[in-house]
Amino acid sequence: MTNTANGNPNGSGPSTPAEIEADIVRQREELADTVSALQAKLDVKAHARARAASLRQRVTTDSGRPRPVVVAGAVGAAALAGLIVWRRLV
Repeated sequence: MTNTANGNPNGSGPSTPAEIEADIVRQREELADTVSALQAKLDVKAHARARAASLRQRVTTDSGRPRPVVVAGAVGAAALAGLIVWRRLV
């Protein structure tokens, strides 16, 4: 196995104890970064919270009240659903 990532031009890997220890520290840091990235990617609760916050921000005003367009859409959808139910009953 050749290793030129540590800057050793002949690809034989680290040769002194200090180089070996520095390589181990670098690999641990890379592994920790990888694990942290995977953990963040797989955190379903955090993704759900972020989506809910984004949606909440889109449908409410700065004061926390629902945007008029959202209210009008909800009223329109409810009226349409009521009309469909009423037409099926008649």
